[in-house]
Amino acid sequence: MKAMILAAGYGERLWPLTADRGKPALPVLGKPLVGYVAEYLARNGVTEAVVNLHHRPESVREALGDGSKFGLHLEYVYEPVILGTSGGLDNAQEFFQEDTFICVNGKIITDIDLHAALETHRRQKALATLVLKRNTRRERFSMVETSDGLLTRFAGMPQPAESDVKAPLMFTGIHILEPRIFDFVPRGVFSDSVVDVYPLAMVKGERIAAHVGEGMWHELSTLQRYLDISLDLLAAQNRNVFAGDRSSVLSNAQIRDAILWNDVVVEDDARVTRSVIGDGVRVRARDAFEDSVVVRAELVAGLTPPAKALKGHFRDDKFVVPLSQ
Repeated sequence: MKAMILAAGYGERLWPLTADRGKPALPVLGKPLVGYVAEYLARNGVTEAVVNLHHRPESVREALGDGSKFGLHLEYVYEPVILGTSGGLDNAQEFFQEDTFICVNGKIITDIDLHAALETHRRQKALATLVLKRNTRRERFSMVETSDGLLTRFAGMPQPAESDVKAPLMFTGIHILEPRIFDFVPRGVFSDSVVDVYPLAMVKGERIAAHVGEGMWHELSTLQRYLDISLDLLAAQNRNVFAGDRSSVLSNAQIRDAILWNDVVVEDDARVTRSVIGDGVRVRARDAFEDSVVVRAELVAGLTPPAKALKGHFRDDKFVVPLSQ
C-alpha cells in the first residue's frame, strides 16, 4: 500500500524552532517528528510513501533519507508554491492512480489502528474515510459531525461543557482515499481537503466515511504543544529531562522538565525548567529559563518573525520566547 505524508507546511507557530528546518524535521526525543509518521505507516502495512516538500525541504530530506531506517521506501515531490492538503495530493497524483491509499499529516504521533480504519473504509464503500477521535480535552480542533458512520459536516471549535456531555469528534489528519478523489480536487492550484474537496464530493452524492479510532494521538503545531507532548512522552519513560547528542548538564545545574537539543551545555548554577533549549545553546551560570524556548541569537538575527510566531527577545547570545503569552 502507498501513502502520502504532508510535510510542506511553514510551521509558523513553532518558530523559532523552525527557523532552520521544516516542522516535520523537528526532533522529538531525538527522532524527527516525521519519522514517527513514517514508522506508523510502516507498522500498518505501507511500503511506499510520497513526501511533499516546501519550507526548508533539505531538512526533511535529511531527516528521512530514503525511508529505509523507518521501514518503507520514500519518494519526494517539491512544491515551489505551497499547494495545501489536497493541492499537495494533486501534485503527486501520478503515484496514486491504482489503488486505495493513505494520506497522513506529517506533524502527528499516533498509534491509532489503521487496519481497523481500512476495514471501515471498505465496509462503507467510501470515496474517502476520515479517521476521527474523541476530543476529550476539548482542545481547539474543529468539531466533526457524523450520521450513520458518514461525515455530515465540519463545525466550529468546541466549547467548555459539563463532564456528562459527550466529547465532540475531531479529525486526526489521517485520510484513507480512493483514486477517484482526484475527480474532486482542483488541478494545479492551492486547495484544502476539508474546505474544497470533501464538501463538494458530498454534494455530488459521494460517501465520506468516518472511523472513530482510539489510542494515543498527539499533534505538535505550537511551541507549547511541542513542549507539553515531548514531556508527556518523556514521562512515559519515567524521565523528565531529555538531552540530545553531545549535550551535557553539569552537576550543580538545576534542570527539570526540559528538552535539550544537540550540543547544548547547561553550566553549574544555571536553572532550566519547562523549557526547550535549541541546538548549540550554552546556558551559562546563573542563567534561569522557565516556560521558554531558547535558541542561538545568530539563528534568527536579522529575520522577520512569521505572523503567527510568539514574540521573543534577545538576551546576550540567545533568543528567548516566553510561552506564557
